[in-house]
Amino acid sequence: MGERSLARSYCDFGPLADFLPVPRFPGETQTSSTIPAIDFMYYVATEEFMRKWDEAKKGELLCRMERAIGGLPRYPSIEAMLALMDEANVQKVFITQCKMWSYWRKWMYMDTQLDEVLQYTERYPDRFVGLAGYNPFRIRESLKEIETAVTKHGFKGVYIHIYGFDIGIDDRKMYPMYALCEGLGVPVSLQVGHVLEAMPSEGGRPMLLDRVACDFPNLKLIGAHTGWPWVDELLSVCYKWDNIWFGIDAWMPKYLAPQIVQFLGSRLGRDRCLWGTNGLPWKESLAQVEQLGLKEEVKRKLLHDNAVEVFGLAESSASG
Repeated sequence: MGERSLARSYCDFGPLADFLPVPRFPGETQTSSTIPAIDFMYYVATEEFMRKWDEAKKGELLCRMERAIGGLPRYPSIEAMLALMDEANVQKVFITQCKMWSYWRKWMYMDTQLDEVLQYTERYPDRFVGLAGYNPFRIRESLKEIETAVTKHGFKGVYIHIYGFDIGIDDRKMYPMYALCEGLGVPVSLQVGHVLEAMPSEGGRPMLLDRVACDFPNLKLIGAHTGWPWVDELLSVCYKWDNIWFGIDAWMPKYLAPQIVQFLGSRLGRDRCLWGTNGLPWKESLAQVEQLGLKEEVKRKLLHDNAVEVFGLAESSASG
């Protein structure tokens, strides 16, 4: 079974695609990248986990795009996922312990457990990297689990999906987690911009990272999902601060705003950007990166070297 068959329901749509199929560039072919890529944004994608997620969403408020897209990609086995990674020359994938609170029904309807991430990272430690989750409504318990994930299991940071909690990413409930991660020396990746699910988007405004960076200047922060429709806010804080990075995940590269593509290749941007998919198809995404007109050095940084540096991965620079 091919990658598109496994993941068709989600991969045919980009967040700003007006529900159109993923486009092809003229002459585009599905060849694997020559750079071993690192996808910094994925999630537990076993069939068992996704069945639980499908069940949890029953009775939830669904927005228009969510209904159109349907379910997230899922794989019959981790080995099947690895085969598709190999086909696309994806070296590593980050698996997030995503904690998603339902704004509508007020419960943790995506409650990824540590063991669900460990099934990837312990079986294939050279291919998968863990990012811990955080529940701002259970601060003490969450901090303990983050510390365990990082110090015992080698997780490389924390991932935040803030929206259903209905607080901002600069809320005081977030500060204990930021302080812990700064002390542990691990980054925090946060979805910023609008949210696909039926939740308010305001808590993920990228400019809120400005205050967090003021208070935690030694904490590495990643604004994931491009920050759309507030792209310029995320670019602004990335230009301003040494400790904020820009994630182009969750968008097919064809749809990236012109100012993002310019930032990717700029002197101040080339070291600040990370590639990821959030479940979009690896081969198609990488093929479209090849069509952005980026210099080889910039592509290598975007697809590989910047992730190695930001997350402190134990490997040398990609050479193709």
